[in-house]
Amino acid sequence: MSDTDPFAQAVRAQEKVVVERTYPAAAEQLWELWTTKEGFESWWGPEGFRVEVRALEARPGGVLAYDMIADAPEAIAAMKQMGQPVSHDTKGRFGEFKPHERLSLIHLIDFIAGVAPYEVSIEVEFQPLGDLTRMVVTLEHHPDPHWTKMSTLGFQSQITKLDRRFGN
Repeated sequence: MSDTDPFAQAVRAQEKVVVERTYPAAAEQLWELWTTKEGFESWWGPEGFRVEVRALEARPGGVLAYDMIADAPEAIAAMKQMGQPVSHDTKGRFGEFKPHERLSLIHLIDFIAGVAPYEVSIEVEFQPLGDLTRMVVTLEHHPDPHWTKMSTLGFQSQITKLDRRFGN
């Protein structure tokens, strides 16, 4: 299958990126990092970025709205070089919502020039293992492989904030 083959493109679009971590924390503690303003702001966003949450309604269908802000000189320069603003009004909502077990975030991707807005999901599963909790995060692919790569790199960067927090 070639990169221009529509079937190959459809198969790739259905693939997911899975990131797994095990932390010395209770599932409830990790849950709060995803479902509270303070928790979300404490780690969300790649290195060099921070978020300011405007709305976070932790419930099925609940709103998630925040500003993603480049705040490190390197991040600011990179955003300018890509022709992107240094701050972006990000919109989303909670999908699946099973406290301390599973949740999904559905983000509206509306910042790509020349591309109609679309949604992508992030699914998170929390698996208690005694004094540890395994967190499995599944990232949905974007229609364009470039943005899948950017999303994956961004998430891998931001999860290092949790790794440091929990000594991983």
